[in-house]
Amino acid sequence: MIEIEIAGPGKNALGSELMRSLLDQIRAAEGAPLLLRGAGDAFSAGLNLKEVVSLDQQEMETFLRLLVELTTTLFEYPGPTVALVEGHAIAGGCILALCCDYKVGANNPKARIGLNEVGLGLRFPPRLLKLLRYVVPRLEPVILHAGLYGPEQARALGLLDEVCEHAEERAKGYLGELAKHPAEAYAVAKRDLRAGATDVDEADEQAFIAEVVPTWTSDELRARINKLLGR
Repeated sequence: MIEIEIAGPGKNALGSELMRSLLDQIRAAEGAPLLLRGAGDAFSAGLNLKEVVSLDQQEMETFLRLLVELTTTLFEYPGPTVALVEGHAIAGGCILALCCDYKVGANNPKARIGLNEVGLGLRFPPRLLKLLRYVVPRLEPVILHAGLYGPEQARALGLLDEVCEHAEERAKGYLGELAKHPAEAYAVAKRDLRAGATDVDEADEQAFIAEVVPTWTSDELRARINKLLGR
């Protein structure tokens, strides 16, 4: 079993450096059973908004492609993966947890979990939205409401698989059970089940460049984020 810890400033905010580090660690694990957890009292509170507001359009395209590469690499990882969510898992942080095969949440009433991108005025990259359609059974209310939920409500919405008191013990135990399966059979079944789940066509790719990226660099979004950051 390999543990990968999401560790960074701002409640483990996902900036370029952290995302590259996580991507390298996932690839280096080479299919071994993988436990993904956050450092301290959060899983990940989402993207590094301070970095987001500093990027021009070309830099933003690179940033978003890195986010998509990280999430799809985790989603397509051949070995078993379990997310241990002991605190906040918001927006990009929630998506990382959803990319894992099983999500165990701690019974932490202070934790908030959800996809609040629409509330910030953000659009999802097409591959990311396709991935979410695969992993969240009732995605529309989760995205359109843009709510942040406590662990039990997050479980009811399909953002967690279970919530328990001894989350770390349960997460490691569940990962151990998955790891008992023949590795090749697990990898092939996972690949076949998820085949095409994140595929996009040329029209989607052009829409990403022409429509999605500009919304992430708009003056309106920068003003909204700066207000959120207290600037």
